[in-house]
Amino acid sequence: MSEAVRVTEEAQHADDIADRETTANALYNHLYEACNILRGPIDQDDYKSYVIPILFFKRISDVYDEETIEAEQQYGDDIEFYPEEELHTFIIPKGCHWNDVRNTSEDVGKAIVDAMMGIEHANPDTMAGLFSSFDDANWTDKTKLDDERLKDLIEHMSALPVGNRNYSADVMGDAYEYLIKKFADMSKKNAGEFYTPRSVVKLMVRMLSPKSGDSVYDPACGTGGMLIEAIRSMDDEKASYGKIYGQEKNLSTSAIARMNLFLHGAKEFKIVREDTLRKPVFIHNGQLQQFDCVLANPPFGLDHWGAEIFENDQWGRNIWGSPTDSNADYAWLQHMYKSMRPGKGRCAVVMPQGVLFHGGREGEIRKKMIETDCVECVVTLVGNLFYGAGVSACILFLNNNKPLAHRGKICMIDATSIYTAQRAKNVMTEANTDEVFRLWQGYENVIDRCAIVDLDTIRAKEYTLSVNTYIEKTPAPPIDPKKIRAEFFAALQEVHDSEEALTQLLKEGGYIDG
Repeated sequence: MSEAVRVTEEAQHADDIADRETTANALYNHLYEACNILRGPIDQDDYKSYVIPILFFKRISDVYDEETIEAEQQYGDDIEFYPEEELHTFIIPKGCHWNDVRNTSEDVGKAIVDAMMGIEHANPDTMAGLFSSFDDANWTDKTKLDDERLKDLIEHMSALPVGNRNYSADVMGDAYEYLIKKFADMSKKNAGEFYTPRSVVKLMVRMLSPKSGDSVYDPACGTGGMLIEAIRSMDDEKASYGKIYGQEKNLSTSAIARMNLFLHGAKEFKIVREDTLRKPVFIHNGQLQQFDCVLANPPFGLDHWGAEIFENDQWGRNIWGSPTDSNADYAWLQHMYKSMRPGKGRCAVVMPQGVLFHGGREGEIRKKMIETDCVECVVTLVGNLFYGAGVSACILFLNNNKPLAHRGKICMIDATSIYTAQRAKNVMTEANTDEVFRLWQGYENVIDRCAIVDLDTIRAKEYTLSVNTYIEKTPAPPIDPKKIRAEFFAALQEVHDSEEALTQLLKEGGYIDG
């Protein structure tokens, strides 16, 4: 009986996921059609600067209307005695609602800007700079977007209600992330700056295993995908309120992250726009704030990042040494390590594989990192997995509280052959990431896949973390010299025969003298 119940529940869960994906895809397709209205006068790299904020404007207007109806039903005529901030998640001032813009016939671009700025000013604690961060968008330039085209865009978006009653925060957020991914597909040149493949994010979060009430921090948060996945993995979503932190250097990307978290139903989070390496903003009692879970995909090989400041870092982040100004990889690693809560903090970070074996100053920093015994796992990933990143990547998992059985050891996983090839790029499916996670959980030597290596062995190998140095490989089959020799001469004869045939054809065609 229990087995039948389990099978039924699994089938129902699968149906729920399928329904959600179908609904999200329908919403995504409608949103993406908005791009076709912009096509022509607006460069495709700038679509996101228009579609993303206009979607958010529509969403909060629809949610505002739902909250108004609920308040009227609950309080009736007494509603006038309640301040607006008690009735609504966000304040929408008079004249700044979606319908106000929709009813505008002239200077539509100005009406859009006025409404967005009005909403920002009315919600200084949550929405300051949210719309104005998209400085690539010029709504009032009629040479690009005349009133007719903007009216078409507004009417297209008006055709689909996007309130909470229409789409849950999860479904809305999923469609929003599909949109971000599509923009990443369009703009591969800089997509890696704000989009990490979701399968990799899920793997990292599974390794971190954030629990209810854990604080989570992404110092290079991009559009917030890693923070959202961390919230999803918690036992109680409300336990994440006030526990989510992100910092992002790019202005519009940080705004997208805030919108993304809002649309996924997150609350009381802190996303700040600032250069993390030069000016970390999360400070507590005069020291760098520390968190239970730290995760990120920082920009690879960042140069001119502020090495001269880091060398005398007031926050003490240069604990293992100061990298050169040509490559910030180990600056990010030290910042993240310093941000881990002592005795509890965990960190999962995507890095280029060069951090595993580079010598010189990086090698010296890596040696000191390894000697802290904070590195618990290294996973090397297949190439062509990330947008705009030609180098192969890896995941480093650090832990300030390694289990006793893991101390003095590092789990090395070679996942370079654990992927699914597609026409344009490689991907990691759920089955692929499940295989990697099982290797991590199993914590034992597996030929061609995994090695559990003690620190003495790593010291003997001059502190390289290159996984192939340690993983046992399947022995190559014995080679029969006679067979190899015969195959060589057969191939050589085939070359001679082909040359003679080609020469004969050229002679017959009169291309060379006979």
